[in-house]
Amino acid sequence: MTLPAEVREKLAELELELSEGDITQKGYEKKRGKLLAPYIPQIQGVDPSLQIDNRIQASSQAVLPGSKHNKSRAANTRDERFRSDLHTEAVQAALAKYKERKMPMPSKRRSVLVQSSVEACTPPDTSSASEDEGSLRRQGRLATSTPYQGHGHLAVEHWFNRVIQGSSVTTTNTTAHAALNANSHSFGVPVNSRVSSKIQQLLNTLKRPKRPPLREFFVDDFEELLDVQQIDPNQPKPEGQHTSPLEGEPLGVVNNWPPSLPAALQRWGATQPKSPCLTALDNAGKPVYTLTYGKLWTRSQKLAYTLLNKLSTRNEPLLMPGDRVALVFPNNDPVMFMVAFYGCLLAELVPVPIEVPLTRKDAGSQQIGFLLGSCGVTLALTTDACQKGLPKAQTGEVATFKGWPRLLWFVTDGKHVVKPPKDWHPPIREASNDIAYIEYKTSKEGSTMGITVSHSAMLAHCHALTQACGYTEAETITNVLDFKREAGLWHGVLTSVMNRMHVISIPYSLMKVNPLSWIQKVHTYKARVAVVKSRDMHWSLLAQRDQRDVSLSSLRMLIVADGANPWSISSCDAFLNVFQARGLRPEVICPCASSSEAMTVAIRRPPELGVPPPGKAVLSMGGLSHSVIRVDTEEKLSVLTVQDVGQVMPGALVCVVRVEGTPYLCQTDEVGEICVNSGSTGVAYYGLPGMTKNIFETIPVTSSGIPVSDRPFTRTSLLGFVGPDSLVFVVGKMDGLMVVSGRRHNADDVVATALAVEPMKFVYRGRIAVFSLSVLHDERIVVVAEQRPDASEEDSFQWMSRVLQAIDSIHQVGVYCLALVPANTLPKAPLGGIHISETKQRFLEGALHPCNVLMCPHTCVTNLPKPRQKQPEVGPASMIVGNLVAGKRIAQACGRDVAQLEDNDQARKFLYIQDVLQWRAQATPDHPLFLVLNAKGTVASTASCLQLHKRAERVATALMGRLNTGDHVALVYPPGIDLIATFYGCLYAGCVPVTVRPPHPQNLATTLPTVKMIVEVSKSVCILTTQAIMKLLKSKEAAAAVDTKSWPMVLDTDDLPRKKSPQMYKPPTPEMLAYLDFSVSTTGILAGVKMSHAATSALCRSIKLQCELYPSRQIAICLDPYCGLGFALWCLCSVYSGHQSILVPPLELESNASLWLAAVSQYKVRVTFCSYSVMEMCTKGLGSQTEALRLRNVNLSCVRTCMVVAEERPRIALTQSFSKIFKDLGLSSRAVSTTFGCRVNVAICFLAGWLLAGTAGPDPTTVYVDMRALRHDRVRLVERGSPHSLPLMESGKILPGVKVIIANTETKGPLGDSHLGEVWVSSPHNATGYYTVYGEEALHADHFNTKLSFGDTQTVWARTGYLGFLRRTDLTDASGERHDALYVVGSLDETLELRGMRYHPIDIETSVIRSHKSIAECAVFTWTNLLVVVVELEGSEQEALDLVALVTNVVLEEHYLIVGVVVVVDPGVIPINSRGEKQRMHLRDGFLADQLDPIYVAYNM
Repeated sequence: MTLPAEVREKLAELELELSEGDITQKGYEKKRGKLLAPYIPQIQGVDPSLQIDNRIQASSQAVLPGSKHNKSRAANTRDERFRSDLHTEAVQAALAKYKERKMPMPSKRRSVLVQSSVEACTPPDTSSASEDEGSLRRQGRLATSTPYQGHGHLAVEHWFNRVIQGSSVTTTNTTAHAALNANSHSFGVPVNSRVSSKIQQLLNTLKRPKRPPLREFFVDDFEELLDVQQIDPNQPKPEGQHTSPLEGEPLGVVNNWPPSLPAALQRWGATQPKSPCLTALDNAGKPVYTLTYGKLWTRSQKLAYTLLNKLSTRNEPLLMPGDRVALVFPNNDPVMFMVAFYGCLLAELVPVPIEVPLTRKDAGSQQIGFLLGSCGVTLALTTDACQKGLPKAQTGEVATFKGWPRLLWFVTDGKHVVKPPKDWHPPIREASNDIAYIEYKTSKEGSTMGITVSHSAMLAHCHALTQACGYTEAETITNVLDFKREAGLWHGVLTSVMNRMHVISIPYSLMKVNPLSWIQKVHTYKARVAVVKSRDMHWSLLAQRDQRDVSLSSLRMLIVADGANPWSISSCDAFLNVFQARGLRPEVICPCASSSEAMTVAIRRPPELGVPPPGKAVLSMGGLSHSVIRVDTEEKLSVLTVQDVGQVMPGALVCVVRVEGTPYLCQTDEVGEICVNSGSTGVAYYGLPGMTKNIFETIPVTSSGIPVSDRPFTRTSLLGFVGPDSLVFVVGKMDGLMVVSGRRHNADDVVATALAVEPMKFVYRGRIAVFSLSVLHDERIVVVAEQRPDASEEDSFQWMSRVLQAIDSIHQVGVYCLALVPANTLPKAPLGGIHISETKQRFLEGALHPCNVLMCPHTCVTNLPKPRQKQPEVGPASMIVGNLVAGKRIAQACGRDVAQLEDNDQARKFLYIQDVLQWRAQATPDHPLFLVLNAKGTVASTASCLQLHKRAERVATALMGRLNTGDHVALVYPPGIDLIATFYGCLYAGCVPVTVRPPHPQNLATTLPTVKMIVEVSKSVCILTTQAIMKLLKSKEAAAAVDTKSWPMVLDTDDLPRKKSPQMYKPPTPEMLAYLDFSVSTTGILAGVKMSHAATSALCRSIKLQCELYPSRQIAICLDPYCGLGFALWCLCSVYSGHQSILVPPLELESNASLWLAAVSQYKVRVTFCSYSVMEMCTKGLGSQTEALRLRNVNLSCVRTCMVVAEERPRIALTQSFSKIFKDLGLSSRAVSTTFGCRVNVAICFLAGWLLAGTAGPDPTTVYVDMRALRHDRVRLVERGSPHSLPLMESGKILPGVKVIIANTETKGPLGDSHLGEVWVSSPHNATGYYTVYGEEALHADHFNTKLSFGDTQTVWARTGYLGFLRRTDLTDASGERHDALYVVGSLDETLELRGMRYHPIDIETSVIRSHKSIAECAVFTWTNLLVVVVELEGSEQEALDLVALVTNVVLEEHYLIVGVVVVVDPGVIPINSRGEKQRMHLRDGFLADQLDPIYVAYNM
């Protein structure tokens, strides 16, 4: 429904009173309520309170009483009200449909809330309304929204229906937004947890299906196809006739028309020297200087002569005719600019006008530099004042701006130019096709192009404008536009000189201080023509009450240069509404459409030329999004009202062509790109022949493919159509076009909708940028707005939710990301607007620093691959047969056969490791076995065979009296000899040792419970430890963390007496338990495995054979000694093989990062072992210190192999960077290799690359697999560098006596070569089972004694719990066999099942870490089907919100997953275990229990 005109007028007056501060907010609301009361019930579905309160436009600042001067108040309110009630009404109605859907609010740390924007409260004139980008809101899109119902308007509907014979008005678009079915079983959520309740809220929001799901479609099981948007069968299609090109009236023949622009200047300079050409004003609006035609002629000649003759380098003239020259003039000095421009034309130089660079970091300034460089500009002309203000280098010269070529700066003021001699005359030629000037233009992507305009085109354009606007000699024209480019240049500098007109130039700085200045000047100078933009009309409306006595009756033409913008129509209507009373005639408003490439395309003619009445069209947004014109009658919410931009220019041929693909002519009811063929368009993009061909040499064709004309057309980048009476309508620009799922949306339209949401209460000065990004093969819409400095968190979140809903309702399109930044922080364009491409660039680089972000990938990403349905698996037997038929071998591999390997292994004759120690103590008592280093690198302790035996005896003696055979004993020691000696002491006494990492004195709360848990779960009856740790276990601090009273007996072994030891214990059978190995897995499960005596000896023998360890060898170990292979290497191997171990406790590296490498170098160690965390400490801590290490004589050339002990997929990036960094210290590139072990078998593969050629076997091989296939549990090998490729390094050479097979996780059948499955292992050193309190037998049997369901069903295997594959390589082993490489992909427990596919967290984390330089570490986990990404931010907290969008983008692009929650935390929050593995489950528990103290938590919608 529509309000009657008189009510609307009263409302407008009320708003005005409020904005001027004449009534209070309360009074305003009361009066407004009264006015609207009779009409409220008729606006269906709108909550009356919404209508009344939420429409208050004025900002809180505007009504502050006692503001010091009127000027600032006017400035402050000036952007506050350019909107229409009707658009607001449409938005309100749309929002009312939603009511408030609850969305979880992001949570923020307090320090991030107080976003300190220094300029948050800058005085009003530092920022301006944006130029083209929309601080102006536009009128509602209803037909009745026109205050002026002049002649011809009523026929609008009628003529539109005539164009589209009987076309049905189609319903709005029904693109489906795939609903996310989150089956949220919130198991195990702590009820009081704030975080999980937010997640629940998010899930509830997501569960609501938005629209019917997309129709099912077949997915080839192998490739994950991205969903192709199905074309909606009901979408509107064009039905009109095919158009034909439209011709403008012919260019008239003018008597005595000058042959070129310089000729016109010469004529007026000679015949009318006193005639005024240009009047410049200062910031108070006073005329400063009037340039006459005589002065312009003589000053231009002087400059031309000086440029050609007085500038030289090495006696060569600096400039030759045709050279390009930059014109750098401020916007308030049109006189100097005009002289410089014509001076260049007279000298036959090519002027390139550009903006004045204010700082070295201006938005887009680098691109201008590229333009100047590509045009070969070496000289810049400027004014004295401007040159003084430019940033200077140390030398005092003008600084070189980023990306700019080296320029010579020449000041064109009087004292620097020389009077030419009497006999010198500038050459005045006829207009040719040579370049006259170059106009710069910034593309959608932010690159700057130079558009070349020839002399003949410049002349023809002046001729066409003169005819279309009916210019006559000596007319006065007021120009508010930028005189350096586009309409400001064409009317105010070129055509004006052609016709000896007098231009009153209004600088932008004056408009900011006094928005009425142009109207006052029209009045004062009785100007016949004014050239303005919508913004200038809008500003003057807000200030017009101060002026009662101005008259606009002299105007015969008010040219609206941006008449093609969606908001121009309401500017024109509102302006007319107010100023009709001041003599403005309705018919003099002349919108025009133009582009830098095609110059003026169409303009509404002044009334005296006898033209048809203006037209208006009310179009359906839904139709427009499919490029179809539909007059909208039903859906009142989503319509766009546009005005015509008049007729085609004289002498031009115009047609409308399809935007994409072949330029076919459009149908009459279809929107396309307007193309022009005329003598007055730009010629080319300077130096860009390819783009020039696309834009300036388009050949439109008819539907049958026949070219329309033999002459090429220029694309204008304007989207529109030709209406009745041959009027041109423009509905958008190519630059603002966003194609989402096949539908087209205009950025300006989206801006208008966002601004109509509780309009200006929230957005600072209407500064909003809308652009699209390509993420996952479709455009995604991003809205960035500046929020008022005083906006609260709740305000912003509420505003954001409403904007999303309004855009969804009106445009039927989802917003991907909505970001709010502090006031005044978006990059500005030269004349105040927002620099869109720079904003987009900053967004993508993570440099926008928003203070609020809302991402909605769930709603707008609808092209994800279908979730994978698990097919009923093929049976194991068929699988084997299938593999045989396909010629694939079954994937199995084994190390060398231990029985065959004869060596002089003396230790083999002993069944028990403790017997080996006793034998060595007798045979080689003084042979050194261990050497422990402290943080300084000095030897802290050593042990020979005999010393170790003696210490072990003492421990055994102490235990034998107190404990029974078979009792479990916990050894809680720091890394050192004590730990090893007590281990053997336990074996001597017949007890079962359990090594436990001691608690960290500074962090008892988290480390002590683990100690307690291991002691309890292992059923230890006694704890052996040092005096210091014993005190710690029983301290007050410990009591706060655990129940210290329930510790078992604690003995300290520091001062044991030397008693005669009783008889050593001899186990009855090697199958008896030797020790328990406990470790916490990355999934947070504490698992202890049982190692028998037989397995212990087999393990030692296997390692001895693989690494060729002898008593004469030395190896260095930088590992934790508490579990897995680290324990075996510390405590078992040296005793078994007799080699000397140099032990470096990894904890010491925290205070001395170079400790391990210095030791390796000092002892000339050939074999060394470390963990990934040690390797990381070295690369991060020593990366920049290799030079210092070399000076300390650290030399790593002795190292033949450096093995990383791990229970995970090899970390290629880390091992490669380690090798690269320490290559300078002599580390061989082949030295670094990996090992692989797990709970069931601590040593499955080693790569001993250092062994003598021939015995070692080949180098580790790296393959590249397709990550998408991996998600489907398949291995597909690809080339290096192919998209979605993931490098995998083989995990090592399989140890002697170990057999490995790959089995299907579900059917337990064997798999073929290069198939992904679970790695199963069979070996004499497998552990014999889990040791757990609850004795879960099923779990135990399954993991340790499992058999294949088909094939070799006899062998007993242990399941490792890791996914991997075997691949036979072309390399051969020492035995001549082909080498089988084992590739470990990741732990099954760690994998994430999402959308039916299996993801490895490390892959997602690697992508995320790459997405921004400030992300130090990342961990992911799932919670109720949502993917949660935790990132550590290394940088200022202001960057926290930049990460949200980048993280979401990269995971979508590379993994086809939508991130549910992004958590930004401080460095070091992600817990890491001693092996350097992330403890993701601990992190998850911490997040859900709200213990992470995150900087920011974003819940993606």
